[in-house]
Amino acid sequence: MIACRFLRGKLRVRIVYVITSLGVGGAERQVLALADSMAARRHTVALLVLRARLDEEWPTALDVVRLEMRRTPWSVLRGLLHGKKFLAKFQPDLVHSHSFHANFVARMLKILRPATVVVSTVHNIYEGGWARMLVYRLTDGLSRKTTAVSRAAAERFVRCNAVPLEKCAVLTNAIELKDFAPNFARRVNTRKEMGVADAFVWLSAGRVVPAKDFPNLLRSFGRVRADDPRAQLWIAGEASGGVIPGTETGAVNGVRWLGLRRDMAALYDAADGFVLSSAWEGMPLVVAEAMAMEKPVVATDVGGVRELVGDDGVLVPARDSEALGAAMIGMMQRTAEDRTMLGSAARARVLREFSMDKRADEWEEFYRSAVKTRP
Repeated sequence: MIACRFLRGKLRVRIVYVITSLGVGGAERQVLALADSMAARRHTVALLVLRARLDEEWPTALDVVRLEMRRTPWSVLRGLLHGKKFLAKFQPDLVHSHSFHANFVARMLKILRPATVVVSTVHNIYEGGWARMLVYRLTDGLSRKTTAVSRAAAERFVRCNAVPLEKCAVLTNAIELKDFAPNFARRVNTRKEMGVADAFVWLSAGRVVPAKDFPNLLRSFGRVRADDPRAQLWIAGEASGGVIPGTETGAVNGVRWLGLRRDMAALYDAADGFVLSSAWEGMPLVVAEAMAMEKPVVATDVGGVRELVGDDGVLVPARDSEALGAAMIGMMQRTAEDRTMLGSAARARVLREFSMDKRADEWEEFYRSAVKTRP
């Protein structure tokens, strides 16, 4: 039975978003932004979270059901039964899952409750090795469609035979532009609070995980400091049990490890440029945010970064600290007017192509199509 409603001539959909956790990461933030957008459009939305509550999570006013799964067979089975019970009560029109673990659980719930329509999303070009790609391939029939956050991610999953070409779609990441608008007074205040006068400040952000390749960034910044000893590098992000080498004391050779921050807009304002050093990505939201804040971007050419940046930033090969350092120096040597023009063009690109309002329209149509064509 289809539980969706018609209201003012439009199909309203009951959606359950399945996600591993609400931890402070880009994928989690993207899912919450999408879920909030759908709720604002008067669809009925709930979140099904695999893990127990974490110490640091994105806040949400949406209904949250936690399966509290751990890596034991009994815990997984108990979580699946809890999820089945919730779906039977909620009666969703579709279940939209995100990243490997949530995608797998949503597909298992489809077995337990065959009426469930499942849509899967991959958030990175790399979600694991051959074993996970095999799992995707073997369970593909349980998903109505698989979407990817970038063309690069979609192409890799198709190439790995994890997803058939005809069942793969691309709906790129997007941001809430109202949250990211330059503010000169905030820039002045934040730089004053951080004790910065006329130094050129590079900002980077992300969890301390191998994908972000912060050691590459530190090597690159060493070259930058040799060229301009006043330059600073600020790194904002959760350490996830690890520490960036050379930053244990908080500020070493111009590097300032800021830890998890909730004031990212202020940090973007205070910075003079944004740098991404990742070894692999899907489509990093932090780059879109920096562009929306009119910051000139230097980034590694990985995943969907080229799709996001276009000609409105500087891209270099991954794992090449010489190239990354040279690009950072080159950006610093441009005139302030050149950097301002580049930042303005970057914001215009995000406004045009990567606003959440635009992407929510596309998701809404995608959902309605999935519901209408359900078997």
